[in-house]
Amino acid sequence: MKPSSSTLRVIEWDELPPSVREIPEGYNPLDDGILMAHQSEWLGIDAQIKLCEKGRRTGITFAEALDSVITAASQKVAGGMDCFYIGDTKEKGLEFIGYCAKFSRVMAEAQASGVSEIEEFLFDDQDDSGNTRQINAYRIRYASGFKIVALSSNPAGVRGLQGKVIIDEAAFHRDVSAVLDAATALLIWGGRIVIISTHNGKANAFNQMVSDIRDKRYGDSAQVYRATFDDAVANGLFERVCFMAGKVATAEEKEAWYKKIRNAYGPRKAQMREELDAIPRDGNGVCIPGVWIDEAMRPGRTVLRLALPDDFTQQPVHRRDAYVEDWIQRNLAPLVSQLAPDLRHYLGMDYARHRDFSIACPMSVDQSRHRDVPFVIEMHRVPARQQKLVLFYTLRRLPRFSGAALDASGNGETLAEETADEFGQNLIKQVKISRAWYGAWMPKFVGLFEDSTITLPQDDNLHQDVRAIETVDGIPMIVKARSQDLKDPDLYRHGDFAGAGALANFATLEVTSGPVSVKSRRPRQGKRITQGYA
Repeated sequence: MKPSSSTLRVIEWDELPPSVREIPEGYNPLDDGILMAHQSEWLGIDAQIKLCEKGRRTGITFAEALDSVITAASQKVAGGMDCFYIGDTKEKGLEFIGYCAKFSRVMAEAQASGVSEIEEFLFDDQDDSGNTRQINAYRIRYASGFKIVALSSNPAGVRGLQGKVIIDEAAFHRDVSAVLDAATALLIWGGRIVIISTHNGKANAFNQMVSDIRDKRYGDSAQVYRATFDDAVANGLFERVCFMAGKVATAEEKEAWYKKIRNAYGPRKAQMREELDAIPRDGNGVCIPGVWIDEAMRPGRTVLRLALPDDFTQQPVHRRDAYVEDWIQRNLAPLVSQLAPDLRHYLGMDYARHRDFSIACPMSVDQSRHRDVPFVIEMHRVPARQQKLVLFYTLRRLPRFSGAALDASGNGETLAEETADEFGQNLIKQVKISRAWYGAWMPKFVGLFEDSTITLPQDDNLHQDVRAIETVDGIPMIVKARSQDLKDPDLYRHGDFAGAGALANFATLEVTSGPVSVKSRRPRQGKRITQGYA
């Protein structure tokens, strides 16, 4: 891979993007205090492989343009070398070369750097199979004999480049893995690799490289630097925006500007975190980062499980009832008796009969509107009659019981109707879960994790269920394929707890009647079963 020698034309100053043209004439990048603290720290890193995971508008690419000018203008004995910029769009390449031209003009007045104009030329790109194509590129040549080249599109033969290679917005390149793999070959000849990008999901190869460098899989030759939007704001980003516009920065305007940028994402909180805070989303469209779920989980809380074999239904009804009532007294009763008596309690239930788990999720609400899930009940292959025993026992004993929301879709409709008949239509919401319901209520459940206003048991399966909430055409919903249950490899899950949790939160918001005291009914005594189903 090599550039052709012919210059197509010289780029005029008014062809450059506004972000370049608006740099004030008196701007000198070499003056003290011109660069923000995080920009200076980034340029101070001396490593063969430098990687920056960044938020948008942090100025890292801007600082890298200055470093490229200094590098290309220097003699070889002083560390000079060619610099190649590979962006994800043609516009990014033109903007980068424009920054370099602006810095070069300022530096040329103080030093004999011998800078030429920006040239547009054809770059000969050859892939591993020997196929050649020509792509448009921009170039600045220096008296040192070195140059800065900004490519207008992704080259196929990255391995052929020699010098310092900057891969900008790496996570958004067409073939991220291939570009990153090829770039490491440059190190053989003493080159340098600079990788800059906002995140594009946890599964992206860029995020994997971040993890690999932090885990020292590249040895000591690679370093990761993190620069978020808040870092840039703390280091004076707004003040520099005002400087570029010729305005005086005020604290009031800064606060309004900051809120405007954050609020521009609307309900797309996961995207905001990714683009501004350098927190990658858990895959494509996943709503809740794993770290938010971890922060919500509390150890020492119980996830009760009642899993029965298929032949359980062959037992006489009285034996089935007796078995489940015994299970309730031994496992559920102690947990219910420990609930806080002064808090309002709600419940959500996502019904399932055979393949999935039927989940009952109690949820308390305190004065600060914090939601707390003290325990969770999971039922697998439990007949509807016995599920009703578990559900009714729980509802009758929830302190200050204030309402419940039950999945009334499909087979769950019968249990939801019977529960409403027993406890009152005003207390029991029968929910037909649909795309419209997800659109209205799932964002509110997701928001509990974002705002740290929910706590729940620490359990891998619950973690997996919450991560099953994905954004589909702007609507968070449970669509993930079934995943293996972590307690029993023979069973599978379908985001079951996420549905029950969303229903419980729906109940806290939609049931308007006050707390009621539900008369406790003593469960029918049955002979305790000491063998059969555990």
